[in-house]
Amino acid sequence: MRIGTGYDIHRLTEGRTLVLGGVEIPYKKGLLGHSDADVLSHAIADAILGAAGLPDIGFFFPNSDPEIEGIDSQIILRCAISEAHTKGLCVVNVDSTLILEEPKISPYLSAIKDQLSESLGIPKSSIGIKATTHEGIGDIGKGLGIAAQAVCLLEEA
Repeated sequence: MRIGTGYDIHRLTEGRTLVLGGVEIPYKKGLLGHSDADVLSHAIADAILGAAGLPDIGFFFPNSDPEIEGIDSQIILRCAISEAHTKGLCVVNVDSTLILEEPKISPYLSAIKDQLSESLGIPKSSIGIKATTHEGIGDIGKGLGIAAQAVCLLEEA
């Protein structure tokens, strides 16, 4: 068995769609990034790649590549799974935490788990998603961004 961790953070900005775990969340701002800036999917992808002993998502999807601008982060997540599979590893479970002041994500948790279950190829019961605030501290606490951290367990297929 192998364990990996991942972390991602993006700034909130006007004129972008907020995507978390592959699900569009109605909100006045979205996350700024070269891809769809889905911090949750990025943190999970990096956790998978790290557990497999591989480079992070920036290696596979550099933000300097104009060909992948706006890419759906579910593609990034599926790539991480595919790379782990090439090393004979599969995902057992994922646990994650979103760090944000707004919006409340509890109404969207089931849809996010559905999407992640499909992308990861594991049951919803093997996916943990929690959310917490930054208690008004720092840029996240001021509502300027959203962060996510994740841990995953891989095992030999």
